[in-house]
Amino acid sequence: MTIIPQTILKVLVGSHAHGLATPASEHDYRSVFVIPTDDMFKLGFKQPGTQWTKGQTDETAWEVGPFLSLATQGHPLVLETFWAPVEQFNKWGQRLRSLFPDVWSSEKSFDAFVKYAHNQRQKFLEKKDGRPEKYAAAYLRVLHNLCELLETGAFTVHIAQTELGKKIFRIKQGKYQTGEVIDLGETLLLRAQKLRTTSSHTENLTRINSFLIDIRREYLADLPPN
Repeated sequence: MTIIPQTILKVLVGSHAHGLATPASEHDYRSVFVIPTDDMFKLGFKQPGTQWTKGQTDETAWEVGPFLSLATQGHPLVLETFWAPVEQFNKWGQRLRSLFPDVWSSEKSFDAFVKYAHNQRQKFLEKKDGRPEKYAAAYLRVLHNLCELLETGAFTVHIAQTELGKKIFRIKQGKYQTGEVIDLGETLLLRAQKLRTTSSHTENLTRINSFLIDIRREYLADLPPN
């Protein structure tokens, strides 16, 4: 029996998930899929890389193995996938989402989120693509999420419901001063650095590998998924 790659989780991301959408905002999605386990034992096998689909909607997709690897590295966009509004999932997608406490570490998430924030800040200052407000919003949002993660073990995707979200919405409308954005970012970074000194959460590789073994077994060709 041949089993084609199957999506186990699809979530809404971007402005619509953050509560910051305008009439011109596109719908963006991220998804996780699983490949037939048999394919992994064939000569020349290469783990699928990140896949992008662009059109009326944009979608980024990862195979479950690389997805979890990126999650343990604290990749902000990957970790957001665990909390973003669900569009589609099966039992494996549901179980994947429940793994969040096991995939992140304070150290790696701090490094990855700060690196991403610095990248967005640079694009904001360079006015990349003529949309500095987009990068300003991402710069502040990811630092806010990092603070939440280090303090509570989770973070808010629908950032519009937070006090900072109101400021970010105004910034996305172009109503800001450059210094205001930088000052907000520096304040958030200092808070994150302070929280990092008291947060020592680590990933649980045993539980992650247990999940991967279970899903690989189910997606063997002679063991069709339920």
